[in-house]
Amino acid sequence: MYIQQYAPVLGSLAWSSLVAALPLLVLFVLLGGLRVRAWLASIIALVVSLLVAVLVYAMPVGQALLAGTEGAVFGFFPILWIVINALWIYRMTVRTGHFDVLRRSFSSVSDDQRVQAIIIAFAFGALLEALAGFGAPVAICTVMLMAVNFPPLKAAVVALVANTAPVAFGAIAVPITTLAQVTGLPEDMLGAVVGRQTPVLAVFVPFVLVMLVDGVRGLRETWGVALVGGLVFAVAQFLTSNFLSVPLTDIVASLLCAGAVVLVVRSRSGSSARVPVAAGGGDLPDDGPGPDAGPGPDSGRDAGSDAAARHDSTRDTVLAYLPYVIIIALFSIQQIPAVKSALDATTAKFRWPGLDVRSPSGSQVSSTSFTFNWLASAGSILLIAGLITMLVLRVAPRTAVSSYGQTLSELRTAIVTVMAVLALAYVMNLSGQTITIGQWLAATGGFFAVLSPVLGWLGVAVTGSDTSSNSLFGALQVAAAERSGLDPILLAAANTSGGVLGKMISPQNLAIAASAVGMAGREGEIFRKVLPWSLLFLVGMAVLVYLQSTPVLGWMLP
Repeated sequence: MYIQQYAPVLGSLAWSSLVAALPLLVLFVLLGGLRVRAWLASIIALVVSLLVAVLVYAMPVGQALLAGTEGAVFGFFPILWIVINALWIYRMTVRTGHFDVLRRSFSSVSDDQRVQAIIIAFAFGALLEALAGFGAPVAICTVMLMAVNFPPLKAAVVALVANTAPVAFGAIAVPITTLAQVTGLPEDMLGAVVGRQTPVLAVFVPFVLVMLVDGVRGLRETWGVALVGGLVFAVAQFLTSNFLSVPLTDIVASLLCAGAVVLVVRSRSGSSARVPVAAGGGDLPDDGPGPDAGPGPDSGRDAGSDAAARHDSTRDTVLAYLPYVIIIALFSIQQIPAVKSALDATTAKFRWPGLDVRSPSGSQVSSTSFTFNWLASAGSILLIAGLITMLVLRVAPRTAVSSYGQTLSELRTAIVTVMAVLALAYVMNLSGQTITIGQWLAATGGFFAVLSPVLGWLGVAVTGSDTSSNSLFGALQVAAAERSGLDPILLAAANTSGGVLGKMISPQNLAIAASAVGMAGREGEIFRKVLPWSLLFLVGMAVLVYLQSTPVLGWMLP
């Protein structure tokens, strides 16, 4: 048995926090500064976290290793299980040629890559986040952007930056559901407050996307489309989360956003000149396909001319969209109470064998329990969707198995990275390192309103999951709020809203994006491109939360 301690260094939270932060510091320096491959940087950081846990926090070696194994398994299931099956579906559509049809369909809406970034990465990515989350939007949207001739680096960066505003309500609002469970606060109130924070972010994301694609020229020429996309998404997210349904927030927002953008583009098609953006433009260099795999088929061809050169039949177009319709249908069916109960009945929850970690009060730490929802998990639903897709698209069993093997091969470094990072997160959490950092930040009193989103950002940066970050820091945010005289619901919500901005720099998401576009080993390069945007948005969110804690913007809260 191990009893957690939070101030092992001279009894000081400040000194203890400096030591506790060493694994994170090592990880980010290796990844962003020394350009070490993500899988190796993650393993080194994991070793550092184990050393800190054992040598500084006096955690028994066996308990530390068991904590790491639980995190590693959690990294594979459910997180990698989702990504693997999502990419498998994509690979089958490539093998059958239906992904080419989908690409041409998107190109027919607009051959302007700035608009495609909004439709694919922002709107469609938000829908995937709403249904699956846990890396699936990044995995699928990066390859879809590659399929419309985005260079690999640009595709990865655009997909990662776009995967921000929807994250809080992702996977049918699992982050908020989890936050309500760990804090004891009402889920609808948490969702309502988050719905008054992330929409502000959503307004600006499309503008950043067009700048990434085509720089200042892109912003000048497509600001109208970006404004419509961002505003419609933001308003829909606010209204749905506050007055309709928290779980349906991103589904409604993404569909309305996509519809609005298509209407604007169609209305402009005959009046103002649209500028198809070549593979270049923006502030990102053009590079060829990564070392491991080509992107979509017909690489290097102009998306607009390709769409014009071949007219796909209605049947082919329907079949191209059908895998995603199947995914949406299955996840929607899963939310039917009777179906949800039946699936949940197959879930097994158990204590991780041999792991016995207790808080200073003597209670068992909740993260020592493992939930194996083998049938109800998003990855399993995607597997079922893949099997149905296999039948609908008439994919031969041999081809389907081959595609699955190819997917596993391409994700091999991402698998190592994700499992190592989640092992790191569990070691830090169960040893007390994470809580040490959180409590030190919480000791700042009223200023904690500024640091509250930073804590959520840090949690997602490490774990890659807003759900995991809420599990780590949700209760701490409430305790800090009560000690500081701040609104517990505001700070708990801020943990979620700030956390969405850590998604783009989390090592596992970087590894997923890099592997999806054939850039395995270049995660550090992607990290350096997205880090400034992550920090810029984080500063904005911190200011917003602080002002909401004062009379200046206190009127925004319900």
